[in-house]
Amino acid sequence: MSRIWSMMDVGRRSMMNSQTALQTTAHNIANKSTEGYSRQRVDMLSNLPIGEGKLRIGMGARAGSVNRTNNPYVEKQLEREGNQLGMAESRAEMLARVEQVYNEQVNKGLNHSMGNFFNAFRELSNNPESLATRTQVKETAENLTKDFHRVTNQMKEIQRDADFRIATKVEEINQLTREIANLNEKVQAVEIQGITANDERDRREQLVKELGQKINIRYAESKDGAVSITAGNTALLVSGYSQMDLKVGSTPASNGKAEGNLDIFYQNSESSSPVNVTKQFTGGEIGGLLQVRDAVCNELIENMDVLAYSLAEEVNHAHVQGYDRNGRAGNLLFANLGGARNASERLALDENVANDVSLIAAAGQPNAPADNRVANILSGLQYRQTMDDGSATFDDFYNSIVGQIGIETQRANSAHESQKDIVTQLKNVRESISGVSLDEEAAKMIEFQKAFDASARLIRTADEMMDTVLNLKRL
Repeated sequence: MSRIWSMMDVGRRSMMNSQTALQTTAHNIANKSTEGYSRQRVDMLSNLPIGEGKLRIGMGARAGSVNRTNNPYVEKQLEREGNQLGMAESRAEMLARVEQVYNEQVNKGLNHSMGNFFNAFRELSNNPESLATRTQVKETAENLTKDFHRVTNQMKEIQRDADFRIATKVEEINQLTREIANLNEKVQAVEIQGITANDERDRREQLVKELGQKINIRYAESKDGAVSITAGNTALLVSGYSQMDLKVGSTPASNGKAEGNLDIFYQNSESSSPVNVTKQFTGGEIGGLLQVRDAVCNELIENMDVLAYSLAEEVNHAHVQGYDRNGRAGNLLFANLGGARNASERLALDENVANDVSLIAAAGQPNAPADNRVANILSGLQYRQTMDDGSATFDDFYNSIVGQIGIETQRANSAHESQKDIVTQLKNVRESISGVSLDEEAAKMIEFQKAFDASARLIRTADEMMDTVLNLKRL
């Protein structure tokens, strides 16, 4: 009798094991499209046998644990390569916008405006007494100043957009770290009972990868299952259940950073002073945004300032040596800039010339109506090597800027595509290890269903045996 009862108990436990396995399979199928989910399996263990004389009789199987199929090394690789992908992606996006500012093929850009300006002086040299030609000189000079303003203002607009994105990314980082700290608590609460927190760990690993794509981090898991995360070198964002926010603020100009652009601050407690940690962030989306905003855009703006200042100085130097239509000594053509700092933003036509085009000089001596020597000198400035210590013309200097942007953008796009392929390959590796295959789950489902049916048949057989034994007494 006891053995029949044992058979029924084995069958009952086997049915429960199949039910647990089927429920786990259903959980896998439901999470087929859940990003970061790791396939789960029930580990079956042989139940403790019982001794009966010289025999050891097995007592079936039991569900030991539900574990996820996961490779921590691949997850670490994904986080590291995702960080590089985030930086490459943000650099490629921002540099594409920078390239459009200097796109001479689509827009009639600064090179075109400089050509028109010097061509207007060539026209003036052909007709030195013409007011109409002087008006053309004035118009092309004003267009040139507007184009300098356009380029610089668009570059600063790109910097402001980078600041907006940085502020948005910082808020997203704070939300991620809050959820990670909350998951640390959940993981510990589950695993203190001796149960693996599969879904909580999957979610936490996914958040860590998302965090790594936004900013360069270092992280480690303690023995109690909690993850600690440090951004940059010193910004401890998550430690156990506690979490600290990053903040952004507008700051004065510093080495490599323009006036008013945002810096990132870390405050390790409410009573401590915020620490500027911007320079520690060299990876992820924020690292790419900072690199383009500070290194690329500021260098381009400085080059435009140098070009605007040099052009104004050279033109003014030649213009004041000539004589205007009224025979008077030449005035400044462009307003005095006083230095290269912000010259491209401040470049403007001299107010007197803007009001009276007859002040534009063309002659090399007074009261010489057909004299065009100064006009020829001014038009020839276009081809004079006045930039880069006398090694380049205005056109050469500007074209080198445009060429450098094109090369940087091409490199950024190439790096982005290459890094995207690396991450895609790693995701495929992870999918082959931890991903859910619907075909495999369907096969497992049939297997567990058959096992459930067999267990039910075992119980029915034991029940029939029990009836037979009980009916023996009636005979």
